[in-house]
Amino acid sequence: MAVTLEVSVGKTPVVTALNNTKVQLSCIFTTCMGFEDLVFTWYYNSTEMIYRGKIKNKASEPKIVYSDPRVQLIGTTTGKENNISISMFVDFSDAGKYTCHVRNPKEKGAEHNATITLRVVPEMVPVDNTLTLIILAVVGGVVGLLILILVIKKIVLLVLKRSQGKKKECLVSSSGVDNTENGLAGSRADRKAPPKA
Repeated sequence: MAVTLEVSVGKTPVVTALNNTKVQLSCIFTTCMGFEDLVFTWYYNSTEMIYRGKIKNKASEPKIVYSDPRVQLIGTTTGKENNISISMFVDFSDAGKYTCHVRNPKEKGAEHNATITLRVVPEMVPVDNTLTLIILAVVGGVVGLLILILVIKKIVLLVLKRSQGKKKECLVSSSGVDNTENGLAGSRADRKAPPKA
């Protein structure tokens, strides 16, 4: 049998909250056949009902049937998602499992639920990013070293190319010396015919 009603509490089934702060417990349901007179309920530790709501259809907002005074519905079903998430201020006694249960009469009374675990802590533990920073420093150092080597190689090749160009200039200019003006032996000046008088 294919499941047409599905309930999800998100990718993280464990939520950690700071004592005396407001926390959001997510719940989204999907249905292939649509819904009418859908009933959703939030339970604390599988037994204590903390919120119950009813949704007439996709065009209407959820109506409260029962609510713990500290619990507030923050979801909506008239948008893209069928969001029936709740929020509440928590203390240490609120730690435990919260179950989002959905029943859809339009799908022959199909029911589905999902559970999220709430941990309440006195203070948030900072995440240790030392290993990440070490890895980033090593990778950055290697990339920097490679760039430095390539720049040095380019400079050395440029200097070698220029020095070879100057050597060629010297060879060309020294072999092309014309001694005709100097009057040296073997020069063109000796080959001139004597003037006729």
